[in-house]
Amino acid sequence: MQFSKSATVLLLALCVAVTGCKKEAATGAKQEGPGKGVVLAEVNGATITDNDFYKEQAALPPYLKPMTETPEGKKEMIDTMVVRELIMQQAQKEGIDKSPDVAARLEDLKKRVIVEAFLKKKVEEIGKVTDAEMQDYYNKNKDKFQTGAQIRASHILVKSEDQAKDIEKQLKAGANFEDLAKKFSIDGAAQKGGDLGWFGKGSMIPDFEKVAFGMKEGQTSGIVKTQFGYHIIKVTGQRPAGARSLEEVKDQIKAALLPEKQQETFKKLKDDLKKQAKISVKEDALKGLKAPEGAKEGAQPAAGQPAQAK
Repeated sequence: MQFSKSATVLLLALCVAVTGCKKEAATGAKQEGPGKGVVLAEVNGATITDNDFYKEQAALPPYLKPMTETPEGKKEMIDTMVVRELIMQQAQKEGIDKSPDVAARLEDLKKRVIVEAFLKKKVEEIGKVTDAEMQDYYNKNKDKFQTGAQIRASHILVKSEDQAKDIEKQLKAGANFEDLAKKFSIDGAAQKGGDLGWFGKGSMIPDFEKVAFGMKEGQTSGIVKTQFGYHIIKVTGQRPAGARSLEEVKDQIKAALLPEKQQETFKKLKDDLKKQAKISVKEDALKGLKAPEGAKEGAQPAAGQPAQAK
């Protein structure tokens, strides 16, 4: 991935965040967050700390986060944060932050953030899936949780055999498998230490599967070549065919029940709020609403009707 081509994408992503740099002395003073308040950059007196970096990183979409976890990506991330701060400072110099339009949009954003925080709090507090509900669902749907024999495995995938051999030597010398996977593996499981989760036969490509299912739990393979490159596989778990226990499928059941439970919670909350309020909808005024001027300019002509000549 060319990080130099990602600057615009990262900048746009970071611009939607409401957090900014802190104007304080560059002393490395501690702030709240996962970092230690270490100053990473200074921009005309404003500082960007590791707290700011981690906060912005956490807010990025999942597909962008890996771009910020390499040395090049970190530099790109800091650069985009610096550029955003420069834009903010210049906008303030020009009085953009004091304009009526910005004030109105900030007020609208404030309402949306408060409503979102309220709903999140209430729905998460009330709309939880209980152990009893999961047990009931499990009892009524045991047939859904029947599986064949499964294994759990991790792997390190690289492009060249020479690199695979080097990694194999490091493993034999006592290196940690997960650490090497995070450092060298080129597939999507790298950030999870190469963990592929549980899978049964028929889930993976034959060359990979043949080796993985022939290993014992805790065993690490030699180098396995497939169409994707060179793998080193580690089997981390095994379970026989049969019904999965409730404990094994709790997350799966929760994912199935949670959306409906939260939707019910939201509906009840909405109905309760309406019952406690005085609400008067002016139907005549509602019917009289007109489309804003220019809203129809881009409309397509009706079927069979030619567009007017300009």
